[in-house]
Amino acid sequence: MNPAGGTVSEANLPLGAHAPGILEASPFAIPSKKLVMWLFIISDAVTFAAILFAYGYIKNASPNWPEPFKFSPSILNVMLMTFILVSSSLTMLIATRAAKAADKAGALRWTFITVAGGILFALLHIREWFALIGEGVRLFQNPWGSPLFGATFFAITGLHLTHVIGGVIALTVVALGYKRGRYKADDIEIWSLYWHFVDLVWMFVVPMVYLLNVAR
Repeated sequence: MNPAGGTVSEANLPLGAHAPGILEASPFAIPSKKLVMWLFIISDAVTFAAILFAYGYIKNASPNWPEPFKFSPSILNVMLMTFILVSSSLTMLIATRAAKAADKAGALRWTFITVAGGILFALLHIREWFALIGEGVRLFQNPWGSPLFGATFFAITGLHLTHVIGGVIALTVVALGYKRGRYKADDIEIWSLYWHFVDLVWMFVVPMVYLLNVAR
C-alpha cells in the first residue's frame, strides 16, 4: 500500500525496481535453470576429479598395472572418438548461436547433428568395450596384470558414457520441445553447457586412462 492507501504498482516504481511480493527469476544474476545446471556441473566435476584421483592412486600403487592399449586399433579408435566429441561440441555451439539468433531451423539442425555425434561416440565406445571383454577383461580380472584395471577402466569410461547417453537423450527431448514451442533458446543454451562439460571431462579421461597405458 502507498501512503494514500492505494496499491503500489510496477508502473509507479523507478526503472529496474519491483513491487513487494513480486518473485525474482533468480536470487543471482543468472536465470534459475542455468544456475541449477552450473551447480550440477560443479558437483559432477568434483565427482569425476575424485574418481580420476583414485584411479591414479590405484595405478601407482599397483606394480603390475597393465598397458594394454596398442596404437592400432585402440589409440586410433580413441583419437576418432575424441575428434567426434570435440566436433559435437562445436556443432552444439553453432546450435546455441542459431537459437539465440531466432534461427529455429538452424538450431534444430545443428542440435540433431550434435546428437548424431553423441550416438556415434557411444557406439564406438561400446564396440571398444566388447573388444576388451573378448580379450578377457572383466571387472576384477584381466590377462595382462592387476585385476583392478578392469574395474577402474569400466567405472570411469562407463560413468562418462552414461553422461554422453544422458546428454543425447536430453538434447533430443529439448530439441523436439523447442520445435513445438515448449522450450526456448535459453534451454538449448543451458543443455549446451552440459554437453561442453561432458566433452571437457573426456579430455582428462583420454590421457589418464588411455595414453598413460599405451603398450610399449
